[in-house]
Amino acid sequence: QAQLVESGGGLVQAGGSLRLSCAASGRTFSRTTMGWFRQAPGKEREFVAAITWSSDSTYYADSVKGRFTISRDNAKNTVNLQMHSLKPEDTAVYYCAAKTLLGDARDSRLYGNWGQGTQVTVSS
Repeated sequence: QAQLVESGGGLVQAGGSLRLSCAASGRTFSRTTMGWFRQAPGKEREFVAAITWSSDSTYYADSVKGRFTISRDNAKNTVNLQMHSLKPEDTAVYYCAAKTLLGDARDSRLYGNWGQGTQVTVSS
């Protein structure tokens, strides 16, 4: 059973940094585009960032471009999201996901494996 487990969330002041990690187990995701999504209370889940299996392409939501960096280590089956200059509007549950269907990496419907999420709270 493929499993994704996020870690690294927490409470941070505005302007601070956090590093989220996603550990995959059950099968290798080394040939899979991986993504991060987030969902704030009362809002729909939204795309944050994605990275292709070879790391040759990365994608970011406009709201996080220049502040967040996605990376992966296929040997360790991990995906990371480094977040800097955090803002209160970044507060959300962050989910790691593995893309299982062809198409736009920003489309959450194309991701078939999801983690349980990790809470990120940014105080003002």
